[in-house]
Amino acid sequence: MFVYIIRRLLQMIPVLLGVILVVFLIMQLVPGDPAVLLAGEGASAETVERIRHQLGLDQPLFIQYVQYVFDVVQGDFGTSLRSNLPVFKEIMIRLPITIELAVASIFITIVLGMLAGIVSATKQYTVSDITIMIIALLGVSLPSFCLGLSLIYFFSVKMHIFPVAGWGTWKHVVLPAITLGASGAAIVARMTRSTMLDVIRQDYIRTAKAKGLKLRIIIYKHALKNALIPVITVVGLQFGVLLGGTVLVESVFAINGLGRLIVDAIRMRDLPVVQGGVLVASMIFVLVNLAVDVLYRNFNKRIELD
Repeated sequence: MFVYIIRRLLQMIPVLLGVILVVFLIMQLVPGDPAVLLAGEGASAETVERIRHQLGLDQPLFIQYVQYVFDVVQGDFGTSLRSNLPVFKEIMIRLPITIELAVASIFITIVLGMLAGIVSATKQYTVSDITIMIIALLGVSLPSFCLGLSLIYFFSVKMHIFPVAGWGTWKHVVLPAITLGASGAAIVARMTRSTMLDVIRQDYIRTAKAKGLKLRIIIYKHALKNALIPVITVVGLQFGVLLGGTVLVESVFAINGLGRLIVDAIRMRDLPVVQGGVLVASMIFVLVNLAVDVLYRNFNKRIELD
C-alpha cells in the first residue's frame, strides 16, 4: 500500500505540470495586458514597458513557464498583480471556505443520494421508485445557478429562513450546499439504485432472505457493502466536480471562496492567482482520487492496487 501511494504521488507531478501549462497558455489568449491594467489606461508606454519587464512578461513564453514551475517547486506561487500579496497567502485565506462548502455538499450528495438509491432499489417500479428517479433526473438536468436563485427566492426573499448571501454561520452553508450537492445526489442515487439492483438479485441475498433475516439487515449489512464500490468512484469524481462547481455557486451566493477568487483573477488577468488557484484545486482533486483508490482496497480486499 505504501509503495502504491508513493507511486501515485509521483504520478501527480506530470499531471500538475500539464495543468500549469494548459492554464498558462489559455491565459495568454485572454484579451488585455496585465501591465496596462496595473499601470492604468493613461500610463505612458515607458511605464507599461517597465512594468512588463518587472513582471517578466517581456520574456518568451517558454521562459516564463519554466520560471514559474521552478518557483512553485520552491513553494513560491508568485505575487498577486492586483493586491500585491503572496498568491499562496490569498489562496489559504479563501481555500478553507471552499473546502467547507465542498464537504457540506458532498455530505448532502452521499446521504441523500444513497438513501434515495436504496429506497428506489428496494421498491422497484413502485410510486416511490418512479418519483425518486424523476426527481433525480431533474437534479441532473437543472443548472446549479437556476437552482441556487430559486432557493434564494423562496427560502431567503419570501420565507426569510436563510441569508441571501455571505458566509459565517451554518445558515449561510445550507442553500449553497444544497445547490452544489443536488446534481451529485441525483447521480449517486441513480448509481446506487443500479448497483443495488444487481446485488440484491445475487444468490447469497436470496439465501439470507430464506434464512429469515430482516430486510433492513440484508440491505445494510450484506448488500450495501458490495454495492458501494462503484458508488465510491462516483462520489470521488463528484468531489472534484464540486470543487469546480463552487466557481458559479460562490458567485451566486457572494461567497469569498477559492472559486470566486479565480473568477476575479481571470477578470483582472491576474495570471499568478489563476495559476495558483487552479494548481491547488487540481492537487486536491488528484489526492481525492488517490483516497478513493485506497478505499477500494478497504471495501474489497480482493482488489489489487496496480
